[in-house]
Amino acid sequence: MFKIKQEVSLFGILAATLLLNAAAACMWPLTTVYMHNQLHQTLALAGVALLGMSLCMILGNWLGGWLFDNWSPFKSGLLGTVCSLVPMVTLIFFHGWPIFGILLLFIGLGDGIVMTVVNSYAANVKTIASRKVFNYLYIGMNLGVVIGTLMVGYLMDHGVVLVFSVAAVFYLIQLVILLADFRVNLVTEKTERATGPAKPAHLRLIWLIALMVFCLYLSYSLWESVISVHMTGLGISFEKYSLLWTLNGLMIVFGQPLVNRLGANLKLSTQIFTGTLIFVLSFLILVFAKSYATFVVTMIILTVGEMTGFPGMPAWIDSLAGNNDKGKYQGLYNMAISFGRAVGPLYGGLLIEYGSYQSLFWSVTAIMLLSLAAVMVHNRQIRHRRIKQD
Repeated sequence: MFKIKQEVSLFGILAATLLLNAAAACMWPLTTVYMHNQLHQTLALAGVALLGMSLCMILGNWLGGWLFDNWSPFKSGLLGTVCSLVPMVTLIFFHGWPIFGILLLFIGLGDGIVMTVVNSYAANVKTIASRKVFNYLYIGMNLGVVIGTLMVGYLMDHGVVLVFSVAAVFYLIQLVILLADFRVNLVTEKTERATGPAKPAHLRLIWLIALMVFCLYLSYSLWESVISVHMTGLGISFEKYSLLWTLNGLMIVFGQPLVNRLGANLKLSTQIFTGTLIFVLSFLILVFAKSYATFVVTMIILTVGEMTGFPGMPAWIDSLAGNNDKGKYQGLYNMAISFGRAVGPLYGGLLIEYGSYQSLFWSVTAIMLLSLAAVMVHNRQIRHRRIKQD
């Protein structure tokens, strides 16, 4: 029925990423509000449910990478999509407690698998530069988040069943795209070009990059959790806080192509270092932020750093990994993101409870700078070692 190709199309990767993130973005803002206001559960229990979903997503990230390398990439993508689709369809009919919390775990697991599988397919595209592929993947991810978050606000007014139905349709279309475009003959190519696992020095660099990604997303998750409370505490409305995310998404969707063209003249590592440093410095401004205008400026700087540095990270990891372990290290990259997002709100809550918002922002600025410095130093050591050998 579907033709087996040698490579996934850029459209297929972009569409699968967009749909996955649109479906997930329908659920993220919904869970806490739905559990507290309609299921009459405590905020603490809602936090436990979200943590459980995040942990299952981390497991899915690892499992997706292992299945991609050791089983069938195509079947792995289908398995992950079905793992999310079936519980989402079930939620349309059964969405009480505790079934809601249990089904969230399976959705997180499926999303984690698909996230890594799609990244791994992107890493195996050879007719287009890896850097360009991952840049477009990043645009698809953010466009999906913009679509999902904008839709859920409107859909919730018409009932939670409609939200679950639309999310299920996203997963169903994603399944069709996987069937149509991801039936790719990767195994033969991987076997023919296998060069063994990454070299020891490169493995250390991959792990340091993963540590940096964990620190970055731990800090980024504060924008999704405690910063909203901080802003409302300063007398800024929640609607104005929400507009910052619209600004973030639109800047990435429309600004990413321009950044890609400008970044094409830079080394990938240089572009990542520059973007990451800009991202980190935005948190330093948060220490002194009191007015809404300052938060707007901070979000603009953060977004410029994000779209300059973040898209190239999976491409860099891909260049450091061996041809037969791409799935494994794309899984590690996605695990670092998921783990950072899971730990960030808890870390932020503890720092605020026993300290202040200022101490929180100083601390995350410090850990991000330290992790960035570790990556820069080790990358320079590898480059100097290569020069001496030549």
